[in-house]
Amino acid sequence: MARPALRIDAVLVQAVIAGALSFAHLHDLAAAAGQDGWKAWAYPVSVDLLLVAAWRRLRTDGPSRLAWCWFVIALVASLGANVATAGLLDLDDVPAWLRILVAAWPALAFMGGTLLAHSPARPEPVPAAEPEPAAAEPDPVPDPVAVPASEEPPALTTAAPSPPVPVPAALVDHARKVAADHEKRTGARIDTATLRARLGVPPHLADAIAAQLT
Repeated sequence: MARPALRIDAVLVQAVIAGALSFAHLHDLAAAAGQDGWKAWAYPVSVDLLLVAAWRRLRTDGPSRLAWCWFVIALVASLGANVATAGLLDLDDVPAWLRILVAAWPALAFMGGTLLAHSPARPEPVPAAEPEPAAAEPDPVPDPVAVPASEEPPALTTAAPSPPVPVPAALVDHARKVAADHEKRTGARIDTATLRARLGVPPHLADAIAAQLT
């Protein structure tokens, strides 16, 4: 698979050019204000880093007074250096107030970077607790006194006892032998289910035989 050809992004090129020019203007202003050597090169780095930190805080945590305040301060410092080096200020004779601002910038930038890095973000709103559903009220128990006299309780019916099942005497004798053999082998009396299985009779006939064996 062929790799895509390198494409030059016009926005990126413009950003590099603008950053280089702003960097040079900040360096020239710091050098004119008495910050020579490596210190003059550190000023544009400090301004740009504070600007990026404030913008990142705005993008990640949303708008806040802290982030907007330091973003405006860094932007004014960058724009001010660009304007001051455009011929409106004599760099050979920098006023005292500008020297004071340039000298105080490191402490100001350090405080801003620390606040942006360590100040907590806006707390998320706590959702309101949902009300608990009300317990269902039990159905009212009818008052026995309030029942109309015309409504009489239904009469209880008793099932008629079923007639006894006739069992042949020979079958009872055979069942006794089976029960005795089972008790001799197992040491326990035979139950109705086992007796029914050994005799091969229906359940009602097995119950009748078991009743005669007791």
